[in-house]
Amino acid sequence: MSGRAAFPAGGRDWADLQADMRARKADDIDWKNGRAPLYVFHNDAETYEVGRKAFFEYFSENALGRKRAFHSIQSMEREVLDYGLSLFSAPEGADGVFTSGGSESILVAMKTARDAWRAARPGRGPGSPMNIVMPDTAHPAFDKASDLLGYEIRRGAVSDDGRADPETLRPLIDDNTIALVGSAPCFPYGVIDPIDILSDLAQTTGTWLHVDACVGGWMAPFFTMNGRATPHFDFRYAGVRSISADLHKFGFCPKPASTVFFRDAADMARATFVADAWPSGRFETSTLVGTRPGGAVAAAWAVLNHLGTAGYRDAARRLAEMVDLYVADVEALGFRMIARPDLSIIAFTSETEDMFAVAKELGTHGWLVGQTRRPPGIHAMMSLFHAPAREAFISNLATSLDRVRGGGAAGRAADVVY
Repeated sequence: MSGRAAFPAGGRDWADLQADMRARKADDIDWKNGRAPLYVFHNDAETYEVGRKAFFEYFSENALGRKRAFHSIQSMEREVLDYGLSLFSAPEGADGVFTSGGSESILVAMKTARDAWRAARPGRGPGSPMNIVMPDTAHPAFDKASDLLGYEIRRGAVSDDGRADPETLRPLIDDNTIALVGSAPCFPYGVIDPIDILSDLAQTTGTWLHVDACVGGWMAPFFTMNGRATPHFDFRYAGVRSISADLHKFGFCPKPASTVFFRDAADMARATFVADAWPSGRFETSTLVGTRPGGAVAAAWAVLNHLGTAGYRDAARRLAEMVDLYVADVEALGFRMIARPDLSIIAFTSETEDMFAVAKELGTHGWLVGQTRRPPGIHAMMSLFHAPAREAFISNLATSLDRVRGGGAAGRAADVVY
């Protein structure tokens, strides 16, 4: 077929391959200098090296074999999960799963919620109508899980502060609802939903409450420890049945690394898949995938132990200071924050300017520009790569704004593919 790459003949040495790869990087976004508003997360060079070296210590090991062959991986994974259970105020009997990312964590949680719903309703098996109820700002991973598990999604509105409005969610819940969802924080606006109120709603209606803390869970508690007013979201609220939280975002761990936690052992058992019909015997896993990189487990364990409470509190302090400076600078240009950020996601808009045009102009300065469509705005999920990039970003943002005001080319609605 014309244009298809032929299978390689082989024999290329590393120097040649490395040169080829580096040449291919020429058009990649300059993420090391803060030009990407997502995808890559950074604390400092030392933490990066700790994670990288730990990953390569376990480059070949398979976490699928942690119980039979790689007991060191099993012990590190157990400790990582214990750290998260402690951080999220989990009661005795709670447990968790180490996954490859937020989408997998959410899928595992929704599968478990479905099975708990079925267990409480004998006869409601495959083919029974099911739904989850969530705010408009919940992550598309729930839509992906819907596509795989076959449930309906019912969306409620958000309040003026960008948080879920429980009163719009309440009437959507019925006996077919397998889960209610809140975010900590939501990706579009960077604010934590009122989990305390959602917990009460979940208990009143007998509904499973899942908290999606993928983009902030491993960092938010340290904001709170530092005295920053950051809403609680964890198992301290009795209605919370599960929490997803990515290590490879604001845990600053190498990819792929995420976690999902369950309030009690019965739910953890439902998260576990078992097959025993084939000739080779029992196959058991609590993840969607089978093979998992042992390096991801080792790296997460190493980074968590390297930083510890003191390191994460320092990172939280620096993140908060950076976000405050960005917010002040953006507002000084006349933009309005769509919501006051609880962590390090910012999103801003304007009542007078074409935000899609501003985003287009900003992109000409070498920035990968995140956008929101409702309302039209510019969005960034920032890590500490973005601290030294702030002056350049604000300068280019000001220039872009001036050009749009001066009659620059109009923009168009964001059509971002993540």
